[in-house]
Amino acid sequence: MLLTSKAEQPVAALLLAHGAGAGMHSEFMQQLAQLLCGQGIRVHRFNFTYMQRSETECKRRPPERLPKLSADFISAIASVTDDLPLFIGGKSMGGRVASMLEEQQKVRGCLCYGYPFHPPGKPDKLRTEHLLKDGKPVLILQGERDPFGNRAESESYPLHQRVRRVYVPDGEHSFKPRKASGVSLAQNMDFAAQQSVEFIKEQL
Repeated sequence: MLLTSKAEQPVAALLLAHGAGAGMHSEFMQQLAQLLCGQGIRVHRFNFTYMQRSETECKRRPPERLPKLSADFISAIASVTDDLPLFIGGKSMGGRVASMLEEQQKVRGCLCYGYPFHPPGKPDKLRTEHLLKDGKPVLILQGERDPFGNRAESESYPLHQRVRRVYVPDGEHSFKPRKASGVSLAQNMDFAAQQSVEFIKEQL
């Protein structure tokens, strides 16, 4: 089931998936949807099946395997019926799944918020193989201090030229900066939304 945040005079739609530990109602997902809607992007959110069960049962569940997550995402894509150009994306795990599905026919591009380049503390276990190949445009918005792939690490990854990397100042996995950085979380979220809208409009 989709949760839709409507924009005035939208130019495109974004189907947004959540990360492994928090569903579509998380503060990050809500804030991002609100900011994008304010800039003319209609946002659809959904929960993967395991997260639906988790919320219904009030019991934490681990994510299912990639084939099941992919099937859930493809089902969500099929349920988007508006006539707007469609982009897909997600937070962390949701963005990773989206980046593997962007060849779906009606998808114009993909946006990843905090891409999990590798598990924390395991930089040798890269999840970039599919990002080395040709395909549709991808925008990765990555916190400079993200433990799943910080700026120093991820800048060195030889991704395909279709994949654009933009770094969120002093951000961790959810873009939160340190107080001493002089940047606020609100500023970083605004920055992420602005970069997203520019990327989407470039593809139209």
